[in-house]
Amino acid sequence: MTINKTIENETLVLTLEGRLDTSTAPLLETTLVPAFDEAATLMLDFSKLAYISSAGLRVLLTAQKTAKEKNVPMTITGVSEEVMNVFEMTGFSDILNIT
Repeated sequence: MTINKTIENETLVLTLEGRLDTSTAPLLETTLVPAFDEAATLMLDFSKLAYISSAGLRVLLTAQKTAKEKNVPMTITGVSEEVMNVFEMTGFSDILNIT
């Protein structure tokens, strides 16, 4: 998985490409930790994300909790049908802000 980082206005955009699984979840986690201190808002672009595992879901859950604690809005965009099915089956579609 690759993570491309761009800043648009005061929004930090992280574009994920590939698979978010056990081997790549730590990369996202280490990218997200400082991200909440860098930007007023955070957007995760999943338009190039092909797959998400439970390890990826765990990172997103931790990120959502951190976003609330630090009062940094976090949005997920470009979610494929396959990834959205995972979010819906696990209840994450109710927890995350998905546009």
